[in-house]
Amino acid sequence: MTTQSLTIGNILQRYGIFIALAVVCIVLAVISQNFLSTRNILNVLRQTSINGILAIGMTFVILTRGIDLSVGSVVAFAGIVAASFATTASTGMVAGGPYPTLLAIAVGLAVGMSCGAVSGLIVARFQVPAFVATLGMLSAARGMTLIYSGGRPIPALTEEFRWIGTGSIWGIPVPIFLLLGTFAVAHFVLTQTRFGRHIYAVGGNPHAAKVSGLPVKRIRFTVYVIAGALAGLAGMILSARTGSALPQAGIAYELDAIAAVVIGGTSLAGGVGRVTGTLIGALLIGVMNNGLDLMGVESYYQQVIKGILIVAAVMLDRSKNKQD
Repeated sequence: MTTQSLTIGNILQRYGIFIALAVVCIVLAVISQNFLSTRNILNVLRQTSINGILAIGMTFVILTRGIDLSVGSVVAFAGIVAASFATTASTGMVAGGPYPTLLAIAVGLAVGMSCGAVSGLIVARFQVPAFVATLGMLSAARGMTLIYSGGRPIPALTEEFRWIGTGSIWGIPVPIFLLLGTFAVAHFVLTQTRFGRHIYAVGGNPHAAKVSGLPVKRIRFTVYVIAGALAGLAGMILSARTGSALPQAGIAYELDAIAAVVIGGTSLAGGVGRVTGTLIGALLIGVMNNGLDLMGVESYYQQVIKGILIVAAVMLDRSKNKQD
């Protein structure tokens, strides 16, 4: 009896998020006949792509016992700077533009990485709590977005730039490929590389990692750069999808990213978690939002449900830590 209970417990602990996603999909398929349509499934995946990319970056940070509250603001900042290199409108255009799409993308990634580097430097070098450092970057990046754009959107993006948000390959939206590519690289890094093992070591026991000779500060710095780069990518996808870069974009996106990571089983205490769980967590949130929309449930209730999921996931994580 005890062995059976432990086996069931281990199964739920390892595959609970997959089971939850499957159950939610089955329920929604029964309630709404449109849920399993190809068009709706692609729509769910496309909508999930931005939060999924943000959440993957957040996973790296949380695995080291950190947090990044600035990713929503970085989404807006990177998106609007990249758009200024890829707009045909006279307002907001960088002199000489529009520039090649690859240059605009490189600029957006550089902006995201720079924001992440500043946060990482403050956290790793000056030992400022991640909550405080990234809260400051949240405000600073939002302010820089408004300063750079003059508080106005940047419209008329080039078709080539918009392709990363609205284009498709073999009928599948490009953002889905970008999400899957990001997931594949992140999964490989965390499971197959020395750097990935070092991330888990730093999150599991920073003191022991330092005594063992691991470059703890460098690792902590790097994960914030990664999160910033992925926030920059997400910001460009968002701008490309909407056709214009909005200075108010990305508000509260960090909450959805954290929710996906926590729901996916990554421990806020660090050192435990999988990027696979993060992806499923992002999909679970996306599926629930879509299903509630199909049922005509107001967005206010969706926020309540999401909050309950986050609290439940954290409580479950704490209970598992106590058992260990």
